[in-house]
Amino acid sequence: MGRGRLAAAHIACRLARMTWTAALLALTIAPANIDQAYSAKIKEYTTEPFFLTDWVDTLPSSKSVPTPSDVLGHIVGAPDVLDYSKDIYAYMDKLAAASPRVKVERIGKSEEGKDIIVVYVSSEENIRDLDYLKDINARLGDPRKTTDKEAEALIKQARPFYWFTAGMHAPESGPPEMVMELAYRLATSDDPRVEAIRDGAVTMITPALDVDGRDRVVDLYRYRKAHPDKPEIPLVYWGDYVGHDDNRDGMLLSLQLSKAITQRWLEDKPLVFHDLHESVPYLYISTGTGPYNPWLDPIVVDEWHELAYNEVGQMTAMGVPGVWTHGFFDGWAANYGMTVAHGHNGIGRFYETFGGNGADTGIRSASGDTSRQWYRPNPPFPQVKWSIRDNTNLMETGALIGLNKVATEREKFMRNFWIKSKHSVMKPQNEGPAAYVFPADDPNGGNQAMLIEALKRQGVEVQEMDQEMEVDGMKLGGRQFHRASYIV
Repeated sequence: MGRGRLAAAHIACRLARMTWTAALLALTIAPANIDQAYSAKIKEYTTEPFFLTDWVDTLPSSKSVPTPSDVLGHIVGAPDVLDYSKDIYAYMDKLAAASPRVKVERIGKSEEGKDIIVVYVSSEENIRDLDYLKDINARLGDPRKTTDKEAEALIKQARPFYWFTAGMHAPESGPPEMVMELAYRLATSDDPRVEAIRDGAVTMITPALDVDGRDRVVDLYRYRKAHPDKPEIPLVYWGDYVGHDDNRDGMLLSLQLSKAITQRWLEDKPLVFHDLHESVPYLYISTGTGPYNPWLDPIVVDEWHELAYNEVGQMTAMGVPGVWTHGFFDGWAANYGMTVAHGHNGIGRFYETFGGNGADTGIRSASGDTSRQWYRPNPPFPQVKWSIRDNTNLMETGALIGLNKVATEREKFMRNFWIKSKHSVMKPQNEGPAAYVFPADDPNGGNQAMLIEALKRQGVEVQEMDQEMEVDGMKLGGRQFHRASYIV
């Protein structure tokens, strides 16, 4: 063999040894980045392999940031365990204390005086610049104050805010658990897909909207577990005094949870508002059947579909059954917590993940949602063994896929937000009406005052006339409006 061939063979052997060494080193190092005990429990509590994805099949380890099990004594999605709001909040507070990538704020009080919180998770730089990023959202949301040239520069700097809210419907018990693991994963993971989320977006999380109802549900669930021989106690009201209809309060804002999320949305202007719910198998992602509310910008309808089909497509490709869209939403009613987003050019979304009677594991039936349709390409099985960990896996996977898309395509989505905002300002000029007048001499002054206050809480601009005004026009008939009339 010639010297050249010998040298080449020697180099090839060295490269081979280096490759094997690197592979062995990778095998040695990789487990150090994984919390082995927590990850083992994830697999143990998942009932079927197709309910587990590579987004959530392991949990990253951290030397300084506590996992949920470090604080709660169990992993998220453990069977037969539900946590009180105070314990969830305690975990989020410890997460924020340990990581500069996490910030917790109190945004309101429940009817019983309990805190409603929001958790921000992003890169350390984005958390540091949070107020500046909020200001960008505000400027892109009001084209009367921002030129096209300024908007393009802001879009390149912007980081879309993506807000998950859990526990609006108190008996839907999985989402408040899941978001603890989601927050930890976003704060600590070195998975490039998660790093892209952390750098390119600001995730907001509210673990329990109906915090009073959440704690009642945990009370009753723990009572049932401690006294299996006694009759189950029904929950008449969730909060004071409301049940499932707390997601019908998007207009009047009579509940503290509605006031809190509306006010915070108006302050932060998060691009996406995503309600986490439970009902149908296994993961329904909102788009809806239409006809859609024509007062919503057509762009947002397209965004609903783009985000939903991305999640359906990716999870179906992973072999996860029962992930689908289309369903029952059409954007007309002020349902869920996302009303404020849709009223101000944001993107409202919601999930319905299969529930499980608290945190029980058992055989669940899929009822009539087992047919293969164009919007349900891989339908759920008629029956399956289901656990709250399955619930966590699917919901968290979908959330991470959605976050990743918005973060990595942030300029497109923030530009859409700007365009939708421009459309809303152009509409009164191009189509009308330009304003509504509420006359000061209205005989139903009390009702009018209630309406005006509700509009103000929604972020609608209301001005009071400081002089009399006569308005011509066929519809108004040259009517005279007195001083102190309202212009909306």
